[in-house]
Amino acid sequence: MLLRQIEYFQAVVETSSFYQAAEQCHVSQSAISQQIKKLEEELGVKLLDRHNRTFSLTSAGEHFYRKSLIIVSDLKQTIRETQRIADQNHTVLRIGYYKGYHGNELSEAIAQFSLKYPTIETTIMAGSHEELYRAMENDQVDLVLNDQRRAFSDMYHNEILSESYMYIEISHNNPLSHLKQIEISEIKNMPCILVINQTGRKEEQQYYEDIIGIKGDFLFADSMQEARLKIITGQGYMPVDVIGVQDWFDSTIERIPLVRQGEPVKKTYCTFWHKNNSGYYIEDFAEMLKTMF
Repeated sequence: MLLRQIEYFQAVVETSSFYQAAEQCHVSQSAISQQIKKLEEELGVKLLDRHNRTFSLTSAGEHFYRKSLIIVSDLKQTIRETQRIADQNHTVLRIGYYKGYHGNELSEAIAQFSLKYPTIETTIMAGSHEELYRAMENDQVDLVLNDQRRAFSDMYHNEILSESYMYIEISHNNPLSHLKQIEISEIKNMPCILVINQTGRKEEQQYYEDIIGIKGDFLFADSMQEARLKIITGQGYMPVDVIGVQDWFDSTIERIPLVRQGEPVKKTYCTFWHKNNSGYYIEDFAEMLKTMF
């Protein structure tokens, strides 16, 4: 039994089509069909009931599909571990990202990178803008995803990724939740909730006061869960960055676009890495990240 035969079978099940499975696996449709027949012959059971141009899984096929996912996952993990043991240099890509970023682009880029470079370990840290800057300066991270708060430095590669639009998350029970957009001046009497640790609070509050223009009291939370509990219980609102079109489903919290004199409040998201620490893996990951954005 070949691993390739199992992967062909999984592709057929997941796409519900021999044709699409063949395209996905970059082989001919007849090759897919032949290999699955050989798999059935080796197992001595029928995996698929064929009905002209369609098919359905047999009970044995359903069982084999579920078990095969575990087998292939374990095998690929074993291959990665074996390759990493053989890689004496044990390359690590260290990535930092801004705590206020909540998009999927970073995780998608990491998944693509890990698939292309299975022997390279990836580590992640989240922090405030200043924490990430210090981590870069102290060689604790190789590349950072952050919003731009300083002029670009010649010491770094500075790659602009996207603009984000600022929203606020507010309790569904708050009368302001019915607005289509909200002016910064209209929330000055409500506390602003920021997710930040103890050491970064002063710097983060100053940024939102001086640069974004938010006035009033500030509350702090150590985690997103804690912040949203404060929102639900009516203690304040939380500013969030939204990149692109993101679906939002929460019956207890509303997201409302934040505007300043009728204009959307925006941020610029970038990736940064030190020119002295530039290398193929870092640059390739940066390119993947840019593609995801």
